[in-house]
Amino acid sequence: VQLVETGGGLAQPGGSLRLSCAASGFTFSGYNMGWFRQAPGKEREFVAAISWSGHITYYADSVKGRFTISRDNAKRTLYLQMNSLKPEDTALYKCARQKSGVACSTNVCKNEYDYDYWGQGTQVTVSS
Repeated sequence: VQLVETGGGLAQPGGSLRLSCAASGFTFSGYNMGWFRQAPGKEREFVAAISWSGHITYYADSVKGRFTISRDNAKRTLYLQMNSLKPEDTALYKCARQKSGVACSTNVCKNEYDYDYWGQGTQVTVSS
């Protein structure tokens, strides 16, 4: 299993970035996926998750209305479109695969312990 994130960088407040997560080594279309982030000195934080079909999504309150998670199963790629970026969005962003067979009340899981494989991350810095 391999997950490789790209698309991070420096953005100005109010700007946009699109993160990608290329998956390999497993049947991507069969798994729910998620994005998490971790800022220096802070705990890892759930950002968004999406079901295997793409029909169900779930967002942290802090990003709802600004970020959009999506996937292209044919391309085996997960995306995170980030708009209206704020300095507090600065963090290392990682994609992760939800464990098979895990059921969560929100249909897709937001607890990091429900995910089994992680990418190395891509840094997002929001600053003027």
